[in-house]
Amino acid sequence: MEKLKVAILGGTGMVGQRFISLLEDHPWFEVKVIAASPRSAGKTYEEAVGDRWKMTTPMPEAVKKIIVKDVTEIDAVASEVDFCFSAVDMSKDEIRKIEEDYARAETPVVSNNSAHRWTKDVPMIIPEINADHVKLIEDQKKRLGTKRGFICVKPNCSIQSYTPALWAWQEFEPYEVIATTYQAISGAGKTFKDWPEMIENVIPFISGEEEKSEQEPLKILGTYQNGEIVKKEGLLISTQCIRVPVLNGHTAAVFVKFKKKPTKEQLIDALRNAKGAPQELNLPSAPKTFIQYLEEDNRPQVKADVDFENGMGISIGRLREDFIYDYKFVGLSHNTVRGAAGGAVLCAELLKAKGYIGPKNA
Repeated sequence: MEKLKVAILGGTGMVGQRFISLLEDHPWFEVKVIAASPRSAGKTYEEAVGDRWKMTTPMPEAVKKIIVKDVTEIDAVASEVDFCFSAVDMSKDEIRKIEEDYARAETPVVSNNSAHRWTKDVPMIIPEINADHVKLIEDQKKRLGTKRGFICVKPNCSIQSYTPALWAWQEFEPYEVIATTYQAISGAGKTFKDWPEMIENVIPFISGEEEKSEQEPLKILGTYQNGEIVKKEGLLISTQCIRVPVLNGHTAAVFVKFKKKPTKEQLIDALRNAKGAPQELNLPSAPKTFIQYLEEDNRPQVKADVDFENGMGISIGRLREDFIYDYKFVGLSHNTVRGAAGGAVLCAELLKAKGYIGPKNA
């Protein structure tokens, strides 16, 4: 099978680098174009990144000599690829415009950015949970006036460690949730070398994160009606989001009330049996086990569990009854794999499997 040609928009930043690492040797996709700011344009990717390569694995040889293009030269980028991943670092208004410009250039955009998450006809996808929301794309293409161009986004990294559990437990009707997230510094695009003040430190504020953490799960768990997603009703989520001195891995401490009172065994069975379209379609990046439940009292731990299923699986532990809420638990997800680039790659695989992404010349 001939691989689809991919552009990485914003390819020099941390999430762009993660895209490039994850797409090395991908069976369906091949990075053909890397686009970034005008100051990086014209340099080789190796030169443009310089000493700012933040992955633990080496830069793939295949991308080192790619000449970086100016991300604002849309026709030049779009003409060479079948679709693109977006991880651009711009203002929200600029991101909204540039992603729509690429879509109008008949080049589908799978975005890691938050700018279009609340655009009415843009699907925001966790592929196991709401693959059916891709039907929004047909409504979006009518608005954009495109035949194949559209935008699809993945949600915020902070919600990935607890929203899958709430989804797995839908039959028990969770209606009130309190969650505190303990978020890794790579979520800010940083390493400890870049951000030494985070060493031995906790910062109890991440701009915009609490609103995203409270509202995005309601769209993910919502239903398609007349060209838009109606948010999940009857579910209230309140969060606090805290930056902690961890490189990769967002942990969540969560309390839940249910309308129907499940047993602990029922909740654990629901987690362990949770699967969706990626597993059914056997997508290349899909974890075989979407959610693992860990019995040990001291799990999940970042060091032990963040790379579960190559960073694409969710880890849940410490599920126990609570005397104010019904149950409480701890969740863990890899914020730059499942929560960012990996989640977007899985979205693109879903879109290809469902016929929304394909070769331009087909």
